[in-house]
Formats: sequence, structure tokens, C-alpha cells
Amino acid sequence: MALHAVLYRYADDPARLDEHRPRHKDYLASLFEQGRIVISGPLTTGGPGALLILDADDEAHVAALLDGDPFWGLGLIADRQIRGWSPFFGAAKLTPTAVG
Repeated sequence: MALHAVLYRYADDPARLDEHRPRHKDYLASLFEQGRIVISGPLTTGGPGALLILDADDEAHVAALLDGDPFWGLGLIADRQIRGWSPFFGAAKLTPTAVG
């Protein structure tokens, strides 16, 4: 399992975000069902955004997966940071049997 942390910062365009959110959520749900997203959710402070933890080969693979997010294609993600992540405490909770 090669984990990566992704920080999304959404564009300041609430109406367009709301309009396209169902497609965004459906796309992320498909990545979750494929086992690529381990866990994800909206950030609750610091402005609109999200944290996603993905299982992928490398940062380029993560970028390729997330390039299909409708929010990305529509310019509704103002900033996307992808970083390799090596969990320490609680890592055993992230095994496929523990998450699935």
C-alpha cells in the first residue's frame, strides 16, 4: 500500500460548487469503490476544501486519478497538493480488511 495525502482547496464559487458537487461526489465514490480512496472528507476549518488519502503507485498516478474529478476539469479546485504519506500511529487501522 503506497499512501498519498491530497489537500484540495476549492474555488471561491459556491454556486458552481453546489451545481457540480453531485458529479464530484460520484467520481470520488467510484475511486473509493475501486479501493483507491482509503478515506476522505471535507475540511472543517480554513475555507472550503478536502483531505483525501489515496492508495496509488506514486504522486503521478494520484494526479492521473484525480484529473478525472469533474471539479478539476471545471477549474473548481483552486489548489491541489499531493504528498506521499507514511502513517505511523494507527497504520494498522488502514489495512484493507480494517477499512473494508
